[in-house]
Amino acid sequence: MLRPVPTQLQQGGYTLQQGVTAGRGGLGASAACQHGPVSSDTETRTPGTTALVVVDAQVGFDDPWWGPRDNPDADAHIAALVEGFDAAGLPVVYVQHDSEDPESPLHPDSPGHALKPYLEAEPDLLVRKTVNSSFHGSPDLDAWLRGRGITGIVVAGITTNHCCETTARVGGNLGYDVRFTLDATHTFDRTGPDGTTMSAAELARATATNLHGEFATVVTTADVLASLR
Repeated sequence: MLRPVPTQLQQGGYTLQQGVTAGRGGLGASAACQHGPVSSDTETRTPGTTALVVVDAQVGFDDPWWGPRDNPDADAHIAALVEGFDAAGLPVVYVQHDSEDPESPLHPDSPGHALKPYLEAEPDLLVRKTVNSSFHGSPDLDAWLRGRGITGIVVAGITTNHCCETTARVGGNLGYDVRFTLDATHTFDRTGPDGTTMSAAELARATATNLHGEFATVVTTADVLASLR
């Protein structure tokens, strides 16, 4: 069974303390603003109703075209999650982004479109998409999960603040128990409309703060793997 949120989760300077439920004190306390069930720190669920969703772990994200990144351990953590779910006989979903930009390393005609080598095991489902949300691709992820009685997802992949965060938000809106494995994601520096550049680590902290207690529960790879044993 999935265990409580770890005492501390730290990545790029972001630390999550046990018992913190971001979003519950202000907007999150309003029923009108609660976007689906969010697990408490003492809540557990049955592993058999949980699927791993690996978002856009594609070779093209190794291209320097994207700029500086954070979390060099992300790929190893994603691989460990895939191995752990496979060993436990739990469903694994791969999501592959089909960029419509011919210059993108993720365009279907680019070698970078391929999934990373550590995703050699065949998934239970492969979703192809052209947008950020894994729930807006083909085949229909929501229909596939519900058809198998799956009520929870563990999200990992690339990038933290785009397709991974969007997938977690939509999953929460659809009523899934979402666990966001922050240290099994990574992202890149990004410059905002005011000309200020936020580092990848800052963006990861923002994602964790936005999601935790509102759309998802932020966890570590070690926490999820321990819950599978």
